[in-house]
Amino acid sequence: MPRPEKPRNICEMPKYSVFGPKGERMNKLKQIELPIDELETIRLIDYLGYNQEEAANQMNVARTTVQRVYNIARKKVAESLIEGAVIIIEGGEIVLCDQDCEDCLGQRRFRNRQNNQK
Repeated sequence: MPRPEKPRNICEMPKYSVFGPKGERMNKLKQIELPIDELETIRLIDYLGYNQEEAANQMNVARTTVQRVYNIARKKVAESLIEGAVIIIEGGEIVLCDQDCEDCLGQRRFRNRQNNQK
């Protein structure tokens, strides 16, 4: 019997839940489910510039778990881009952070935002 999944801390819910090729009907395209925790690893590592250890601490899981989830998420995103599949963001074992996100992520988030605006 497998171990139950440990819920992952998520700082914010995604603003959009469906992404796909423009001009095509969604029901005609392959659909790929991207759980919210997989999106969170991409957000933390690729968007905010966290390393895997920092992302693991933020999500309250082991670094190896973040590494595995991140690799799965990137493969799904690549598959969607190459094959023109629709990404549907939903589900996953998550716990939404109950703190103000600026406190939750600390000053690192402000630094990355300022660097991205230049």
